[in-house]
Amino acid sequence: MSTRVNEVGLNKNDYRGKPSTLCAGCGHNSISNQIISACYELDVVPENIVKFSGIGCSSKSPTYFLERSFGFNSLHGRMPSIATGALFGDVTVKGIAVSGDGDTTNIGMGQFKHVLRRNLPLVYIVENNGVYGLTKGQFSATAERGLQLKGQGINPYMAIDIVFEALASNATFVARSFAGDSKQVKELIKAALSHDGLAILDIISPCVTFNNHYDSRHSYSWGKEHEEPLHDFTYVPIEDEIILQEEFPQGSTMQVELHDGSSMVLKKLDRDYDPTDRWQAMQVVEEANREEVLLTGLIYVDTGRPSLPDLFNLPRDRALNRMKEEDLRPPEATIHEVNQMMF
Repeated sequence: MSTRVNEVGLNKNDYRGKPSTLCAGCGHNSISNQIISACYELDVVPENIVKFSGIGCSSKSPTYFLERSFGFNSLHGRMPSIATGALFGDVTVKGIAVSGDGDTTNIGMGQFKHVLRRNLPLVYIVENNGVYGLTKGQFSATAERGLQLKGQGINPYMAIDIVFEALASNATFVARSFAGDSKQVKELIKAALSHDGLAILDIISPCVTFNNHYDSRHSYSWGKEHEEPLHDFTYVPIEDEIILQEEFPQGSTMQVELHDGSSMVLKKLDRDYDPTDRWQAMQVVEEANREEVLLTGLIYVDTGRPSLPDLFNLPRDRALNRMKEEDLRPPEATIHEVNQMMF
């Protein structure tokens, strides 16, 4: 139990939430832990944070961090509009949204694209695992073409790249990481919390239950080959969370073995990479896709564009939802002038 307090007089336990009910070994839990650490280290007052989510395994995550913060669990894919209304109404709070690849790029793609246009001051985390884990493992729009999942066959479609979508829509902060690289995840969350505008974090978080290949030890074919009793479909074996054990320096690559025996190759951006060059950002993402490596780090940031409250000239020291009628009602002379314009 941590007893050391930060600058606002809180210890780390003050930033925690309820115990997780997600599968043991799920990377979503690691992301929640890094949100806790980032807010503690930045001396954030939990009551000054509002949490948002949609539907899915990932959207359960806000329950597991910042228990003292208010939150909205919205409809599937509709989280951005709820967050827009809340943060427009009260510009004095900071928003943290946790969504999934299905919640964002399938049913929620329309809302995702429009919240990017508006540059809402929101930390938008996509816990990306390529499947609908909560509804038994259907392909999501980020699943790579050729991926084979138990009960779903082979995915014939091209994957949607969340980073590319964010860059194409002129997002002002775009980053990607891997849930097992806890140090990088935490630092990116801290940077996102400091950004005045929409911060997109695409965090790859492999599903320990459904995102497996035909030769996975969770699959039917593997069990038959080894003549071992098959587990009930609802049983989820306890797995260790994938945490990178060795130093992963900038500019280097690392192969990470996943729970099902498959692997992915991570590549960190070089220290001298310029994240303010949007054209270069799109180039390096395309090159990484061609090389079949997962590029991680702060890919693009633009601090010069106004955020949504600035576009509407909202006061930063006072929330709209706390103003009284006399603050919002135009003077009688102004109303008369507007009415005259109608004739």
